[in-house]
Amino acid sequence: MTSEEQVRVLDPERDAAALKALTHPLRIRLLGLLREGGPATASELAAATGESSASTSYHLRVLARHAFVDEAEHRDGRERRWRSVHQVTSWDNRAMEASPGSRALVSSLRRRQVEHLAESLARYEADTAAGRLAEEWLEPSGISDLMHRLTPESLTELWQVLDRTLADLSARDAGDPRAAQVMLLAAGLPLAPRPPAADPDTDADARAEDRARTGAHAEAVAQAETGAAGADAGPGTTKDAP
Repeated sequence: MTSEEQVRVLDPERDAAALKALTHPLRIRLLGLLREGGPATASELAAATGESSASTSYHLRVLARHAFVDEAEHRDGRERRWRSVHQVTSWDNRAMEASPGSRALVSSLRRRQVEHLAESLARYEADTAAGRLAEEWLEPSGISDLMHRLTPESLTELWQVLDRTLADLSARDAGDPRAAQVMLLAAGLPLAPRPPAADPDTDADARAEDRARTGAHAEAVAQAETGAAGADAGPGTTKDAP
């Protein structure tokens, strides 16, 4: 399990300024790069992100102001190196739902995680094609999108079991020279049932009954709304259609 010293827990009321600092996408990316690759200079991070060193230096200072990063041990006296203070940024979902701003931040961070998954997949495929990964990594690697029915309690337990298991395995493999950095992104997103799709035959019968009751006026209104008789949108045009 990740130690408390490695986790930064944000509160939307107490840490409003720190949360606002994370709304900039480059700051999120810089923080992720420091956690992934270890200490780096603004110039090294500029090369990794395609930004100017002046830009990365400014955003690193903002992150430092809110205690997300601080100065690391310097290799020489020419340029400061930065390190991430924590390995994990966490929050209480209920508390973050209390305001539109904090909800937007959670959404932004989650989408950045999905982008990181796509970037990691591209990197994995390039490393595999170039032979930079040992063949023994091919079989255990992969992505899964399993769907199971769980209660809120079971989903909570699943996160706890995953956290404990990862901590145990990481500790076991810490001294193994074959160990490599593994990008693991897990999602537990409950989905509400989709609304029942409209039956086009039933809808057509209902429209025919309406026209029979109201006569020519209803027919004229229906044609005006759709542009022409029979041109109304079917279920295949809705956003929820498969």
